[in-house]
Parts: sequence; C-alpha cells; structure tokens
Amino acid sequence: MANYFTDNPDILFNLDRVDLRALADLIEGDYSDAATSEFAPENAEDARDNYLNTCRIAGELCAGPVEERARIIDQEGNSCRNGKVYYHPLVEENIRDFRRAELLGISIPRKYGGLQMPQVIKIAVLEMVSRADASLMNLVGLQDIAETIYEFGNDQQRAEYIPPLSAGEATGAMILTEPDSGSDLQSVRLKAVPPPDGNDQGTWHLQGVKRFITNGNGDILLVLARSEEGTVDGRGLSLFVCRKDDTITIRRIENKLGIHGSPTCDMVFNDTPAYLVGQRKRGLIKYVMSLMNGARVGVAAQAVGIAEAAYRTARDYAETRIQFGQPILQFPAVYEMLTDMKLRIEAGRMLLYETGKIVDLQKHLAARVQQAQARGEAVDPEMKMSAKYYERLASVLTPFSKYFNAEMCNRVAYQGIQVMGGS
Repeated sequence: MANYFTDNPDILFNLDRVDLRALADLIEGDYSDAATSEFAPENAEDARDNYLNTCRIAGELCAGPVEERARIIDQEGNSCRNGKVYYHPLVEENIRDFRRAELLGISIPRKYGGLQMPQVIKIAVLEMVSRADASLMNLVGLQDIAETIYEFGNDQQRAEYIPPLSAGEATGAMILTEPDSGSDLQSVRLKAVPPPDGNDQGTWHLQGVKRFITNGNGDILLVLARSEEGTVDGRGLSLFVCRKDDTITIRRIENKLGIHGSPTCDMVFNDTPAYLVGQRKRGLIKYVMSLMNGARVGVAAQAVGIAEAAYRTARDYAETRIQFGQPILQFPAVYEMLTDMKLRIEAGRMLLYETGKIVDLQKHLAARVQQAQARGEAVDPEMKMSAKYYERLASVLTPFSKYFNAEMCNRVAYQGIQVMGGS
C-alpha cells in the first residue's frame, strides 16, 4: 500500500537528525502522564515509536484517499451561498478522515485532547498532506489556532475552544488582513467595541471587514482588531476569539489560481461578540507575531511537499518517456535537472526540520520558565538564557525557512515543467 512516509526515507533521516528522543524528554518531563493516560509514552523510545507511527498513519492517509480526491477538489472547489461557505463534499471527507485518525491536535497537550507531540512531527505530517493536496494543508495546518489559545488564552478559553479544535469537531481561522491592510498589519481598522461596564474580560463586539482570510468560514476565529480608539499603529491592536455565528457574513470566496479546496474569504463582522485573548494592545506585537511563526513553518512545509510531488512526477515521466531509443532520464540535461531538484528539496527539508526543532526548544523551554515563575520558584539561569537564545533563533529561522522553501518550490516546479517538455 502506498505511503508518503515510508516511501521517502529523507523524512525519517531528518526526524532522527533532530533527535526525537531528546525532544520527547523535554516535552514529557518525567513521563508521569503514562500512569494516567494509555496514550502517553513511558520513556523516550516509546515516545519516538509513537511519533513515527503517527507519521505512518498520516503517510498512508495522504497517499491514498487524500491524493485520490485532490484533482476533483481543485477542479470544482468550494461554494459560497447566502453569506455562508460550503466545503466540497470531498473536502468534508478529508476532514472526517483526519478527525478519525486523530491528526488534528498533534502538538496540543493531552489535557485538551491533543497528542502532545513535537512541532517537527506536525511538520512531517503537513509536508505529506501538501504532497497529496496543498489546499488541505491550509485546513489541517490551522492547528496553530489552538496552540495560540493555549499559549496566551486564559483557562476558560482553553477549556472551551481547544478541545473541539483538537478533536476535529470545529475548524479554525486566523482573521488578520483587510482590504487596505495586508503585509501592513499595524494599519488594521476592524473595530473592537469594549464591554459597557469597562471589564476587559467581558463581551466585546467586532465591526468591520476582513479580506483574503484562509478558511474564514471556520468555527473558532482568532481576530486581530483595533481596541484602542484613536490609535493608528500596532500598539492599538488586540487579539480576540469568537465563534462563527449569524453576525458574520462571507461576501465571497476569492477566485485564486489554485489551492481551490481551501476557501479564501471576504468577511463582514456585524457586532460579532468576541473575547479578549491575553492583554490589550499586545495583539500584533506579541500574539500575532507568535502565531505567524507557526504559520510560516506551515507554509514552508507546504512548499516542500509541493516540490516533492513535482519532482516525483517529473522523475516518473523521465523514466518512462522514450526518445531516440532510451528514457529521457538518461540524457545529461534531464538527469542534471532532476538531480538539482532533488538536492534543493533535501536542503529545504533539512532547514525546515531544523527550524521545527528550534521552535520546539523555544516553546517548551519558555513554558518551563513560566511554570517555575508561576510557582514562585527560582528559575535556572541557564534555562532562562537558553529560552531567550532559541526565541531569537526561531525568529530568524522561521521567515528564512519560509522564504527559502517557497523559492525552492517555485524553481523545482518550473524545472519539472521543463522535464515534461515545457508544456
């Protein structure tokens, strides 16, 4: 049976290179969860086996039904009627399959229904998903929504919003950009009206328009909005969480060149009830920046997956296309192009998985520092220094990994077209 994990030894090579056992020790601590959860590992070796088994399950799912449905989904796309988005039936089947396989909360703590695995495992899964259907990655990859709520939300928000996201009972979206605020997020204008009683923890109301929103029809939404009246820069923005309801209208789905299985929405908020995540004024400068780090790594994984698909399609063609009595793979020009494609993909994958490792180290070391501070304990200076070091390193590697792999993907896809005759 086809499997996108077992047929690609370079993925396993990179997972072993980042040392899954060491990451498991960092994430699991003393492995005490094994006493209360049948799914928790008993030691580092057990954890590694769990991680790789998850990759095998994802690989089989991606190489089978996801790949088989991809062409029809991209040809027919989703639909928008009466202000609401309706997924293509095959997209619904993909989401249902991932829910049954429990692959929608990979890096979320077990306490909230997740698998509590490293980011690098999620990256491996997203790469395989993208190799089969790049648009599905835009839906499966939105696990960053739950991670952000876990990192910055309060206990009530975590308990309410994370379990349905982890279980696949709800989908999510990050609602950031507007008609006049794309890369320039500090100019966001969507208004957040504070509670009448002045209690920040009460119900706020959102008013305005958002555009180019991936999966804007999601059930649980993280929204960047202007909470400080009279401000015009990033210091006046806060982050809010809300649920999809009748106060939100989807005006249209954008007509994109591809990735049609992922609806990109134009949205209107009409006094939508919402709740503040974290502190006021930190929506962009802290919370969205953290959210975007995860999104950048996801896009990098998507690029590697697309490139892998392009390379394999071109290689298979070159092996079977006979000209002048031999496969065109034997012609030096074609062989060199395919070799260059493979080398670039492997370089991009190594950068991607190393970035995932750094993000794992940064997140879990920072969490340990915060937990010690919350208990009133003295923080190990070396741990604190390491957390800051990996935070700085992650802030450099996440955009670089996205940039390098996006450019690599474009080049590999172009070379693949040339191998297939330039048509």
